[in-house]
Amino acid sequence: MKTDAQIKEDVLAELLWQPNIDETKIGVIVEDGVVTLSGIINSYTKKLEAEKAAKNVKGVKAVALDIEVKHGSDFKKTDKEIAKAVVNALTWNTSIPEDKIAIKVEDGWIYLSGELKWSYQKDAAKKAVQNLLGVKGVVNSIQIKQAVQPSQIKEKITKAFERSAQVDADNVSVLVDGHTVTLRGTVHSVAEKDEAQKAAFLAPGVYSVKNELKVQYYPEYA
Repeated sequence: MKTDAQIKEDVLAELLWQPNIDETKIGVIVEDGVVTLSGIINSYTKKLEAEKAAKNVKGVKAVALDIEVKHGSDFKKTDKEIAKAVVNALTWNTSIPEDKIAIKVEDGWIYLSGELKWSYQKDAAKKAVQNLLGVKGVVNSIQIKQAVQPSQIKEKITKAFERSAQVDADNVSVLVDGHTVTLRGTVHSVAEKDEAQKAAFLAPGVYSVKNELKVQYYPEYA
């Protein structure tokens, strides 16, 4: 099993490997496999990339983000300007029914709410706005509402796991209560845990996912 020191070294190396991230701006603390990233960077996208890089490191059980986004004067936008940009971004994305989404912008933070039929539309809405200039973060509270029988959900998710090259279906159990899915079992990395949750959300009729998967590091996967 990797020590915290080894995990920290690998996280720093992974951050260095990312071309869009200035690793000198990010602090890394590791305790019992839990990685905390801190610092100040000038882009919300870079914050997400740093989180993703840390999650890809073997041995990481969880990632806590304490990174603050501060834009320079050249990229600073008012909430009104950001709100207009959000409306335009959602309008131009043909996969998103923008009339179903409510938008609020406060101190550079974008808040999305409303109801959509598919989780991919919810994800697309966030991706469409998170790279806009001046954005500090996105809170995606859009709800998924779809007329699908709960009995069909487990079968669809299980088959999705079996098809996936990134999720070990044998180690993941799927519990369904109405339109809420609970994932239990073990995975090899935080990245695999995220992939399992993403796959579950893509199943028709899923409104929420409780991800109770535990990250178990296996040396043979090193």
